Amino acid sequence: MIGVIDYGMGNLYSVSKALERMNAEYFVSSDLNELEKATAYILPGVGAFKDAMAILTETKTDKFLKDEVQKGKALLGICLGMQLLFNESEEHGWTEGLGFLNGQVKRIPGENVKVPHMGWNKLAFQRDHPLITGLQEDYVYFVHSYYAVVNDPDVVVASASYGVTVPAIVGSGNVFGCQFHPEKSGKLGLAILKNYLTFVSRM
Repeated sequence: MIGVIDYGMGNLYSVSKALERMNAEYFVSSDLNELEKATAYILPGVGAFKDAMAILTETKTDKFLKDEVQKGKALLGICLGMQLLFNESEEHGWTEGLGFLNGQVKRIPGENVKVPHMGWNKLAFQRDHPLITGLQEDYVYFVHSYYAVVNDPDVVVASASYGVTVPAIVGSGNVFGCQFHPEKSGKLGLAILKNYLTFVSRM
């Protein structure tokens, strides 16, 4: 059972519809007692890193997620949700993140490209990983102005080029992230979500 975390800054409708199309067992909630019943989580996100972390901290969802991941439950962050997995962000001033992945979130340099990065961009797979098992490189849909600068390149599963090399899929242990919106990325996006559900079912 997937728990989709509602903290007021996620694209819950699109994520829910994608899960419904795959006949996934899921629920959306902001209640930590209810969310604890889930076997794995999706952390969506749209908006600013600082605002999101303020909400997660105030509601103690940050500590909840750290405890649940420590128990071995899987977590998938989407868009801003992926950025929140890292140590820190410079967006609107320095802000500490959830710290599951080692790196910093920085603004995309705008010298040669338009910011925000909005539209379809092709993935380049970097290594084997459960999220991309059996899949071919193709285009996915991005909407973001900041990107993760990772300290450990081994966490990068797939990247995209947009003035800089953007980590598009990251993964370490039971923590996963997609900088793009898989729920808006056609067949490849749905296949990535399906692979996440398959991974969770085998845990």
